[in-house]
Amino acid sequence: MISQDTETPASLDDVKGWFPKVDQLLFTWFLERQERREQHGDLVELGSYLGKSAILMGRHLREGETFTVCDLFDSDAPDDSNQAEMNGSYATLTRRAFESNYRAFHERLPEIVQGPTSLILDHVEPETSRFVHVDASHLYEHVRGDIQAAHVMLPSGGVIVCDDYRSEHTPGVSAAVWEAVAVDGLRPICVTTQKLYGTWGDSGAVQDELLEWLQGQDDVWHEVQQVAGRPLIRAKGKAKAAAKPNDAAKLKKRLAEAEKRLARADDRLARAQHELDSVRNSASFRLGRAATALPRVLRGK
Repeated sequence: MISQDTETPASLDDVKGWFPKVDQLLFTWFLERQERREQHGDLVELGSYLGKSAILMGRHLREGETFTVCDLFDSDAPDDSNQAEMNGSYATLTRRAFESNYRAFHERLPEIVQGPTSLILDHVEPETSRFVHVDASHLYEHVRGDIQAAHVMLPSGGVIVCDDYRSEHTPGVSAAVWEAVAVDGLRPICVTTQKLYGTWGDSGAVQDELLEWLQGQDDVWHEVQQVAGRPLIRAKGKAKAAAKPNDAAKLKKRLAEAEKRLARADDRLARAQHELDSVRNSASFRLGRAATALPRVLRGK
């Protein structure tokens, strides 16, 4: 179990979890786009771990909307396979830790459904959501059900985000996601290393706006590929060449320490030189030097 004595997170970076910067930027862009277009609807997250992505999503919750989070937390999994996955990957997961992290950034908690994600349609009405993040089980059967539930909850213009759609340890997620694309009409908008963003509505209009925004982002690389006759944007965070402020401070500290060590070495060298000069100027040293300078023939007698 996670210790509850950990410090309260001061920023999103302090919250444990897998939520790369490029996905934080894309979540924000998609949610702000919906706000600009006055697209109303609820937010849903299936699988929350310790709340990192939920905290960001909660920033975009508007008056009259509901944010629903569904996770097993401390509950038992619905079947042996899912329980084995929980024991192996999320043994430290607790609802209390999630709530503590979320309250560090928001006054009010989201609606929490503690249980398997198969329960979500008992709590969220059809076509009432605008953004659904699927990040729960990695098992094909469960992910397939989560994506089908998202299809029910989202209207045609809503956005679904699927985590771990390509990781080597999550082939079940890949199978479920691409099945939804090939069979169920899901249209991918863009992909990152970790997540796929899609819609059952018009993906082209969203892609046009997204490409325009990406052109102005210095820290995000992107390209457009053709997949099954449709464009698909690929985005990836760029490695920053510039040192971070804390890195610069560390470098300055190391430089100052090196300068101190060099000054101490110079001082020791000066003292040694002084001692050597004192010896050379002594009468005994001069006498000994004169003796050793006698001609070899005399020293051999």
